Amino acid sequence: MSEDDSGWIERFCDALWLEHGLSAHTISAYRSDLEQIARFLATRNRNLADAKREDIRAYLAHLRRGQARPTTAARVLSALRRFYRYLTRENGSTIDPTTLIDSPKLSRELPQSLSEEQVDRLLAAPDTRTPLGLRDRAMIETLYATGLRVSELVGLTLGQVGMVQGVVRVIGKGNKERLVPLGEEAVVWLGRYQDEVRPRLLKRQATDAVFVTARGGPLTRQAFWHNIRRYARRAGIHVPLSPHTVRHAFATHLLNHGADLRAVQMLLGHADLSTTQIYTHVARARLQELHARHHPRG
Repeated sequence: MSEDDSGWIERFCDALWLEHGLSAHTISAYRSDLEQIARFLATRNRNLADAKREDIRAYLAHLRRGQARPTTAARVLSALRRFYRYLTRENGSTIDPTTLIDSPKLSRELPQSLSEEQVDRLLAAPDTRTPLGLRDRAMIETLYATGLRVSELVGLTLGQVGMVQGVVRVIGKGNKERLVPLGEEAVVWLGRYQDEVRPRLLKRQATDAVFVTARGGPLTRQAFWHNIRRYARRAGIHVPLSPHTVRHAFATHLLNHGADLRAVQMLLGHADLSTTQIYTHVARARLQELHARHHPRG
């Protein structure tokens, strides 16, 4: 990768943070994608600034040969389009090699979810007689009650949690804020964790992170991912499970119980309703059930 490419990538990533408030995790993903593309272009004696449409198509074909998923190719193309918009603005270039390149067709299948009975077993899996077990029960209760992204969950601070009001103030993608209800069960478990366990884990250390480790530091996304997988095994849940699976269960179960799709969009923090529309078949099935149950000719 050339020094020119490295410099443009760093300046672009700085702009993503300064102008759009994207998270460090998202910016890292942009940087990784662009660096891989730059290395590929170097094998064709090209830089990012002088890449042609055929170079971009060749890279997407390279991804397909490597059996990359369509979602990966779509993410890469999205990163490139954003980068070239930035390059056009900053460099005065009039050439955008991503024009006239179609995005890969993506399946809109609903990601695998959990049944309500499986969620109950998952919630009961931590040993709440131990400090870390009580912390983990509070975390999973909060995750299922709110549908937060895992980065939003582990990044919660004390100032974002309104125990009296029963809400969390979430700073989501693009630095956008939303209020999400906690529900009674999550408030109870969060209250127990904050009163009984968190001060013991902190050992007089100072942090405003809600969920902390045994050493008193903030819990990471990776640590919580491993924890939830461990509890799934303990609960006898054999579907592939991650914090995102519980987020999908939150949305699916809300719709099953009659929630409006646009309300679910707001709770999930989706900027566009089209993102939430992977759940439309859940809502449709619910409407068909209600029609059959209540219509005189159902």
